[in-house]
Amino acid sequence: MKEQATEQELRQSLSLLGSGSTKYPTEYDPTVLETFENRHPGRDYWVKFNCPEFTSLCPITHQPDFAEIIISYIPDIKMVESKSLKLYLFSYRNHGDFHENCVNVILDDLVKLMDPRYIEVTGIFTPRGGISIHPYANYGRPGTKFEQLALDRLANHQ
Repeated sequence: MKEQATEQELRQSLSLLGSGSTKYPTEYDPTVLETFENRHPGRDYWVKFNCPEFTSLCPITHQPDFAEIIISYIPDIKMVESKSLKLYLFSYRNHGDFHENCVNVILDDLVKLMDPRYIEVTGIFTPRGGISIHPYANYGRPGTKFEQLALDRLANHQ
């Protein structure tokens, strides 16, 4: 069995964590996302991130939209590093897009990055014009029990 990465190897592979100065992206940028090795790949377990201060722009009016973004996933080999995720979500600050697309693009970027067993992204956007929007998107690895989990959670989503 392959030995787990040493602290030094982790520091070398994660360029953002622990860096002296943080450069915040000013435009949508999925390249800031970084991963590290899952130390428990033989176990199914949940990882949940909550970003209560997500901001994007309406693509028509360019007014700010505010949301809480919730990301829950069951990792496989790779996991997303939290500081890189924070910077990635921050990169939406000046990005003009509809709520539904933001949630789906976040999902797609994280699936591409980590190839998780299962992942879901929920956006709880604050009301504008008297209506709040809560888009939800999920993914379960095709051909596995996680594909069925994705179908079940989507069918029973509230």
